[in-house]
Amino acid sequence: MNPLVLLIVSFFGLIILRINIGFALIASSLIVMSTQGLPLTSAVNQMYSGIDSFTLLAVPFFMLLGRILNAGSITDRLLRVADASVGHVRGGLGHVNVFVSMVFASLSGSAAADTASVGSILIPAMKKAGYDAAFAAALTAASSTLGVIIPPSIVLIVYGAFGNVSIGALFLGGVVPGILIGIAMMIYTYILAVRRGYPANPFPGVRAFGGVLKRGAAPLLIPVLVLGGIVGGVFTPTEGSIIAVGWALFLSLVVYRDIPFRAMPKLLTDAVIDFAVPMFTVAGAGIFGWLIAYLGAAQLVVDFITSVTANPYCIMLLLVGFLLLMGTVLNPISATLIFLPIIQALGTTAGVNPVHLGVLTTIILSVGLITPPYGICLLIAAQIGEVRIGRAMLAALPICLLTVFIACLSLWVPDIVLGLPKLLVPQYF
Repeated sequence: MNPLVLLIVSFFGLIILRINIGFALIASSLIVMSTQGLPLTSAVNQMYSGIDSFTLLAVPFFMLLGRILNAGSITDRLLRVADASVGHVRGGLGHVNVFVSMVFASLSGSAAADTASVGSILIPAMKKAGYDAAFAAALTAASSTLGVIIPPSIVLIVYGAFGNVSIGALFLGGVVPGILIGIAMMIYTYILAVRRGYPANPFPGVRAFGGVLKRGAAPLLIPVLVLGGIVGGVFTPTEGSIIAVGWALFLSLVVYRDIPFRAMPKLLTDAVIDFAVPMFTVAGAGIFGWLIAYLGAAQLVVDFITSVTANPYCIMLLLVGFLLLMGTVLNPISATLIFLPIIQALGTTAGVNPVHLGVLTTIILSVGLITPPYGICLLIAAQIGEVRIGRAMLAALPICLLTVFIACLSLWVPDIVLGLPKLLVPQYF
């Protein structure tokens, strides 16, 4: 059997058998290396090189940041800011759901953390206010994927680290499409609210709004510090993540005093576990991705696609379809690491800017967080909302289509992604 076919078939065969992705990556890689007579010591070297990255140290700190936000009152403060800002619009709780996810995304970069924390508060509240349970779960899951797109995004950090692309430029590139997707979700929510008679919350008044904004101002400094420092060249993404954690700890332990010091060991332990599991997958993807490149998969795919069409837009649309399919069975980090050689080869063939390609890839793979069988965010939201996954998926489908539409729109209007990076970090273009 062709070694490349053996690699892909054995990997997906193990996934179908419900083997952990990290183990499936390593096992399928070792099978091919054995059949090809490659030294198995190379597997250890590739696993080590896959995780030997200073930039990747930003990931556990952003995961710890998400834990800190949820353990204290910061998430609640953000919810109050969101409610005061958009809760008075028709379909108020739905708009709050999207708005707070956009803000939460700019703090932790974790979609699953957003779904669990925001969903546990807003899904029961939406159900109580008369919202359909499936829609409440679907909107929560879909809006939480903004954490993958709006900086600081863990997936963009991984893409930049392994794809040799400026993380600061990728962060800036994710801002506008992330906001556009959030606005599109709010428009859809408004239309549905009018049709179904979903209520709006009363406007709290200018003075009350000012008070809520004042109480939430300190946490909102986190994305300003992180993005501003990275883009300005003041510090690296890893250093930015440490500063964000330090500020959040200062607020929670000293200013708000809503996290006791005795809770810190558990927070740190949970953050380490959160980091260790995906890093094992990253190590496995290091071998798998190396084999993909070694066996010439990228060039084979490029040759096949260019034999079908030479149109750059058609090439990219085929890539979008491929990523949508892969996102249904792989989490965004794994899919990025495994298929990065193919993604970048197709992007180069189509003449797409590396920053544009990275953001587009991230947007499309984020859809996989709400599409079964992987769909971790939808699974969490459906469980919180006590609704069948099938009903939640049907309710999420129009929102998924909105996300894909905006991603495809960026192909025809590249400045949706590249406008901000070109303006603020022109040295990368």
